[in-house]
Amino acid sequence: MDLLHTDQASGVRAVVFRAAENLFPGYFALVMATGVISIACHLLAMPVVAYALVGVNWVAYIALWALTLLRICCFPGNVAADLSSHQRAPGFFTIVAGTCVLGTQSAVVANAHGVASALWLLGLGLWCAVMYTFFTAVTIREHKPSLANGINGAWLIAAVATQSIVVLKGTLDAASVPSLEIQFLCLAMFMIGCMLYLAIIPLIFYRLTFVRLSTHDFTPPYWINMGAVAITTLAGSTLLFRTKEWPLLMEFRPFLKGFTVFFWAAATWWIPFLVALMGWRYLVRRDRIRYEPQLWGMVFPLGMYTTGTFQLSRALDLPFLAAIPRLTVFVALAAWVATFIGLLLHLARAVLEPWQRPSS
Repeated sequence: MDLLHTDQASGVRAVVFRAAENLFPGYFALVMATGVISIACHLLAMPVVAYALVGVNWVAYIALWALTLLRICCFPGNVAADLSSHQRAPGFFTIVAGTCVLGTQSAVVANAHGVASALWLLGLGLWCAVMYTFFTAVTIREHKPSLANGINGAWLIAAVATQSIVVLKGTLDAASVPSLEIQFLCLAMFMIGCMLYLAIIPLIFYRLTFVRLSTHDFTPPYWINMGAVAITTLAGSTLLFRTKEWPLLMEFRPFLKGFTVFFWAAATWWIPFLVALMGWRYLVRRDRIRYEPQLWGMVFPLGMYTTGTFQLSRALDLPFLAAIPRLTVFVALAAWVATFIGLLLHLARAVLEPWQRPSS
């Protein structure tokens, strides 16, 4: 019996270390997707689902941090290699965005403002570390890939991470007036998020339209093309809500309204195009649908578009826009459920695999 328990413990330990060694840097997109869909459900009067997803998200966040820290300690070479990879390094921005989205979820759904404030400070520190480590690493890298092999939608998570800081702080200070320094910081971060999107999206658009695209090239993170402008819409709407209380923002209200509508329109434009490309990959080319961590990069934009559109309808007093999120929330929920089932099956196979191998 003791030998059996020893073998089981050894097997679980091996599974955990293997998961840490091969951890996808962008796995915190699971936290981003779960958090924003929970917020959408809360705003659209689905409290049971919203609260349930708070619990799921905290479990996922803690588990992913445990694996990340284990990977840093035990497999630093893998982390260093990922940080200098044009394909995988952008995934580290999901740590920032996941932290801030979880903070916003905690504040909006669970009313845990103290926890959310701590997550905002953590997210801001992570933003500084990841932002400049990433861009420095890919800039000084000696051997760089071609545009076709180096750029993808995941690069736009840099913009998502930046806007997530604005959204969380704007949510936290809804009932109070922060210092002028914090007001200016939020406005500046909003501008930086816009700058990052406008700087990166031409490269992605060029890659999509002028470089041959195979089915394996069109990965789920390309949905971040839409998700990045959706969260910019949410950030702009959040700042518009605060213009009456935050004096610094009042002078920028016309600009914020115009830019926020611009980015919402861009997000809306992307959706039919991305759906068409999905149809081309899975229906025309008959590529097999399988679970992969990058799928969370598709679920998140669906939830963010729902939340961003709902808040825009309130910020601009355009009630007809609210009809869109009342439909898309179910699309986002269905995508989340399907992907989460895929994750559970993936985890089950990973855990059971050592015991299914024939003993030598």
